[in-house]
Amino acid sequence: MTTARPPALLGVDANPDAIKVSDVLDYSRVHGMVNQWDFLTGSAAQLKAVWQAYHIAVQIDSGQIDHTPALFVIDQQGREQKLYLTQMAYSSITQSAQVLATEISSLLPGHPKLSSLGSLAAVPGQTPSATVTLPAAAPAAGGSGPAPAGTVTLGPGKARLVVFFATWLSETSDLGTELTGLNAYAKDAASKHLPALTAVDEAVTEPSDASVNSYLHQLRPLSYPVALDETGRLADGYGVQDQPWLVLVNAAGKITWQHDGWVPLTTLEQAAAAHS
Repeated sequence: MTTARPPALLGVDANPDAIKVSDVLDYSRVHGMVNQWDFLTGSAAQLKAVWQAYHIAVQIDSGQIDHTPALFVIDQQGREQKLYLTQMAYSSITQSAQVLATEISSLLPGHPKLSSLGSLAAVPGQTPSATVTLPAAAPAAGGSGPAPAGTVTLGPGKARLVVFFATWLSETSDLGTELTGLNAYAKDAASKHLPALTAVDEAVTEPSDASVNSYLHQLRPLSYPVALDETGRLADGYGVQDQPWLVLVNAAGKITWQHDGWVPLTTLEQAAAAHS
């Protein structure tokens, strides 16, 4: 008697600047995926051959990794059953997981039922025109910045610079330096009458809120608030399509500027002055 093997969850490295086994292991640790999947890597030539075979485009643009966001469902006979070109929709991550689990179940013997089912109805985003209160992340150890009252409020009434990020960006950039470097913007914002800065961690993509707080405690004190987007609705409402994602919002709650990736302080302040 044979026992059906559980589905295999495979990832293939699409970062040409990080192809060592230690690189993919670090990535798995940051995402809480150690022993949860097999993250495959190889030589540059081997990876390029796989990318070409699966029609995956990979490039590095201004230090940012960009690749085709493809997810393949392959049956036991090696036949491709479905191809999902996943879009950036943070609030529907659990819905996407349910769709994939349902698809995989249909390929397994006996078609096992999912342990739970949720609604697949569209989840509305929280736009800049709405007042939204989010939980605050813990401050960096010894922080001298604004003490968190437990929540951070965003919405119309004053111009804002909102920086969306996730701690796993430390795998592709010097996240700590970028976050602490924003202290200079927060300082200049007060003296130059620029939009106030709020950072938002995309907690829906993190292993846990505790992992975010642990990371922030390793940094020098941040002089601006950090909120946790635990549902992804804020990111969707602000049109976030990547990490990091910078958004300027005017006092009326309208997005006036957005940017994919980190920018120098001077560029950021010029954009803030021009679009606030």
